[in-house]
Amino acid sequence: MSLGPVMLDVEGLVLTDADRKRLKHPQTGGVILFSRNYESPLQLKALVDEIHQIRNPRLIIAVDQEGGRVQRFREGFQRLPAMGLLGDLYDKDQQRAVELSQTIGWIVASELLFYGIDLSFSPVLDLGHKISTVIGDRAFHMSPDIIVKLANAFIRGMRQAGMEAVGKHFPGHGSVEGDSHHVMPFDKRAFSTIESHDLQTFKRVINTHLTGIMMAHVIYDKVDELPAGYSPFWIQQVLREQLKFDGIVFSDDLSMSGAASVGGYTERAKVSLQAGCDMLLVCNDHQAADEVLDYLIDYNNPVSQLRLVRVHGRPQIKNNKLFSSDQWLKSVESLQAFMLETELTQSDDLFE
Repeated sequence: MSLGPVMLDVEGLVLTDADRKRLKHPQTGGVILFSRNYESPLQLKALVDEIHQIRNPRLIIAVDQEGGRVQRFREGFQRLPAMGLLGDLYDKDQQRAVELSQTIGWIVASELLFYGIDLSFSPVLDLGHKISTVIGDRAFHMSPDIIVKLANAFIRGMRQAGMEAVGKHFPGHGSVEGDSHHVMPFDKRAFSTIESHDLQTFKRVINTHLTGIMMAHVIYDKVDELPAGYSPFWIQQVLREQLKFDGIVFSDDLSMSGAASVGGYTERAKVSLQAGCDMLLVCNDHQAADEVLDYLIDYNNPVSQLRLVRVHGRPQIKNNKLFSSDQWLKSVESLQAFMLETELTQSDDLFE
């Protein structure tokens, strides 16, 4: 059975019968985990192992483990900084920031791969404009040049561990005020402005190495009336043809408010796939997931299926040796030293 084009969530800490039924559906290709799916490392391993046993080839398992306020697994995992803190460090010490970004990318990927998780949807390649509270310190920096250096280092670390990277949110969510989880954001800028700023990070990271890209639920209305994730212009003309990206295109979650502009869930799925998405995220609405799966029962895209099998994790350190390896111990020491410095600096700022 090949991997289908839909990535779903599951209800809780263990699989229910309804979860298993959805995951066995031929149009399911992956699972995204959330904080509600995590209690402890031991529980996570059991959940992931059961998901892996459901299908062959096994379903892709993903999570948003960016760092800072977007870290789904916390207790029992290394605490990760917001990427904006690496940008702040870069302004003071460029070499250390780049080295630390690579180290953190390696830690994130190694730790997830240890438990059988294939992907962290990272790094964020958006610009860190203050106007965007939903992005904010999730972005490395305001400068495309600095974002590219830190993101490429982060990806080097991920790939060294055996995980591919998924950059987000194309063509850039950091320059708009609205949060697409709750509203439809509009970006009023001309294409030439977007191209010379936000697109630069994606273009240059693609030229280095990037296996996946997640689309933004944003309408750039001076460019196209459709949100980017539904737009053949953004996906096919800009991303595929202009930027020469040949990896996986993920939709952002089709249950978000920013995804509702084209109609119901089946229409959202249809328009996303027609625009060029390879995999659709349908989360936090199981009725919607069932509708999409049944609607796509006859859907088949061999090119997308070939792209999807590239992202299964390939741990480079055998699982029973990871946490005792010299690389792990030295990397964690560097990360924890940085986290302590950051906490002390923030504490000092409170008394200035």
